[in-house]
Amino acid sequence: MMRAIATDDLRKTYPVVERPWWKPGKPLRAAPAVDGLSLRIPAGQVTGLLGLNGAGKTTTIRMLATLLRPTSGRATVDDLDLVKDAREVRRRINMIAGGERMVYTRLTGRENLWYFGQLYDVPKAQLKARIAELLALVGLEHAADQRVERYSKGMRQRLSIARGLINRPAYLLLDEPTLGLDAPIARDLRAVVADLARDGVGVLLTSHYLAEVEQLCADIYVIAAGRLVAQGTPAELTTMAERQHTVEVSLAAAVDDVDHAVETLAMRTGAQITTGVDDDLRPRYTLRHSADLAGELATTIVTAGGAIARLEVTPPTLEDAIIALADAARQPSAVAS
Repeated sequence: MMRAIATDDLRKTYPVVERPWWKPGKPLRAAPAVDGLSLRIPAGQVTGLLGLNGAGKTTTIRMLATLLRPTSGRATVDDLDLVKDAREVRRRINMIAGGERMVYTRLTGRENLWYFGQLYDVPKAQLKARIAELLALVGLEHAADQRVERYSKGMRQRLSIARGLINRPAYLLLDEPTLGLDAPIARDLRAVVADLARDGVGVLLTSHYLAEVEQLCADIYVIAAGRLVAQGTPAELTTMAERQHTVEVSLAAAVDDVDHAVETLAMRTGAQITTGVDDDLRPRYTLRHSADLAGELATTIVTAGGAIARLEVTPPTLEDAIIALADAARQPSAVAS
């Protein structure tokens, strides 16, 4: 048995009605929200699913959570079919979504966890201890017996995290899980997710906090308009997008030979160059290139007799890469990889 969540040409379309709502008639066309995704989320690692708003991330996660039925294609969880074996699939997975109501407000925090624990058939002999463990994990021991309607937004999200872990899932689907959380709780959740992966849990993560993605994810899928446009590690995706490093240098004083030497370096490497002065009115050179030219630029300046007062390198980020890959996918000639 292959221990993984796997999808093959997974699709979800919605009908589009191109007429006023009060006029009768059938939908004229179907709009794809997810358009032929083939993914693999293995056990024992955190896999990212990234894209701009409307890319299809939440729809994908909802299908994998059995909350939406795919229009076509196939998805399996440990070789169990997502549709035919939905009941057994639900025993192996759980989902945490930020910003959504996933608990009952008229129940207390403890009652919520007791209820969901029974839905997942957690043995009653273990459930009480499991609830206490999770309440401590998310910092809700003091509010365990308060009704959730009295919780703040952050407290409700923390309870949703505990609910998502109640059945010790083999696969955890995280859709913006730290949305609305205070920094310490978000940090603790990231630590929990990393520990779960080390213990063999497969995790699929979507998040707009890309530092969180870079910290946790071994592999990332990037989608746009429901289609896969790239896959790789955070470093591979950043390189793939061919975004530029920016090197900015300020000199202690102007030196004529430095101007010529830096211009020669820019011409030889094909770097973009901007000259000017910084906030302290010192000569400043800014080079932009796909490679990091900081070392070569510093050597060039010193060799030409210049003294460096400040040097700053801004490397391309994962956010730059996601935006660039999504933009490229929107071009008419783009083809999903």
